[in-house]
Amino acid sequence: MRTIDLINKKKSGKPLSADEISFIIDGFTNGIIPDYQMSALLMAICFKGMNPRETAELTLKIAHSGELVRLPSIGGIKVDKHSTGGVGDKTTLIISPIVAACGVSVAKMSGRGLGHTGGTIDKLGAIPGFKTALNREEFGEIVKGVGVCITSASENIAPADKKLYALRDVTGTVDSMPLIAASIMSKKIASPSDAVLLDVKTGKGAFMTSLGEAVELAKIMVDIGEFAGKKTNALITNMDIPLGESIGNTLEIIESVEVLKGRGDADLASVCKLLAAHMLLLADKGSLEECVKLVEEALKSGRALAKFMEMVEAQGGKLDFNNFDNLPKASIIHKIKSPRTGYICEMDALSAGIASSVLGAGREREDSEIDYGAGIWLHKKYGDYVEEGELLATFYTSDNSKIEAAAEKFMEAIKFDSTKPPQIKLIYAFVSKAGVEYL
Repeated sequence: MRTIDLINKKKSGKPLSADEISFIIDGFTNGIIPDYQMSALLMAICFKGMNPRETAELTLKIAHSGELVRLPSIGGIKVDKHSTGGVGDKTTLIISPIVAACGVSVAKMSGRGLGHTGGTIDKLGAIPGFKTALNREEFGEIVKGVGVCITSASENIAPADKKLYALRDVTGTVDSMPLIAASIMSKKIASPSDAVLLDVKTGKGAFMTSLGEAVELAKIMVDIGEFAGKKTNALITNMDIPLGESIGNTLEIIESVEVLKGRGDADLASVCKLLAAHMLLLADKGSLEECVKLVEEALKSGRALAKFMEMVEAQGGKLDFNNFDNLPKASIIHKIKSPRTGYICEMDALSAGIASSVLGAGREREDSEIDYGAGIWLHKKYGDYVEEGELLATFYTSDNSKIEAAAEKFMEAIKFDSTKPPQIKLIYAFVSKAGVEYL
């Protein structure tokens, strides 16, 4: 078998066999197939695509390129949730303890953020002492004892994906549906979950900017999950505007705790409740309506907040959820006021996310340092009426020189109108193996 022949085969639009895909992934992972040949194949896939069987085989092979984490000592259905990335997306921090408080184990391996998107591991890294890198034994013990654990994926999880993504990033081959789906789902297949809920974001701050693209990606990933023997569903959620009121690591920890207390942003709470209910649905906890009631009771009783604090303590973290005094804080606070009177008719999530990153809350490169205390707190959001000079947002940073550029980018996100804009949908569709249901 020759790599050049497989490049030409895919270039002509013909599907690759399971053996041919194994040859490619094994060869590339082991350094036998050079970057320049893999780049040519990736470009051919971008132009010619892959059929569902090819995409599933590719995903399984990437998943099996490294360690498969399994926790057989933990009974019941273990449920995971994956978001395709967004701005202010702290849902994992909220829904994981809710689901665990309802008696379903959540064994979650999460990643770090890059560019304008935040990462769950970065957010948890803002909690002093919180151990985000656990070995398999520690991971399993916490899931078994607490019911929920969130850790970073080890280097041994889907190593082929890490090599492939690094190459895709520099060869203009990131935006291929089969390659995106294989990258995401290979790590879910390598994880210990029995069922997966996908939160596929769509809008200005998402990688899938159109609803059609998001639905297509969700369908591909649901098919892959089911092919791999994991019950998989997806929700298509809005990322035109930031989710919640905070963007930045310390700030998002604070907002997450507020939602778990039964307070906080109504839109964020609404999305989290539905995501958590769908995770419980995957775990056979009843009908969707029954699962929504379980979620509401876990929040109202305080059990969800208690479960979050139990997880933090089990992973070595120290957090006073009443005053947050020990969380990293930015040394500089800057107020952004409205330049005019009117309704906010647009708050572009991408520009807002970039502004927060400029302040120090995100990273442009994988090795960039993060200022955990940096970020933006939104006092006004889409649909709100503001007077000229009224407070729009508060910036937090440790570098005064970053404020001007961040403020310029943030104001690009906001547009005003004299009339109130229509209410936006937070959830667009539900995708399962049965098909797509638009909500």
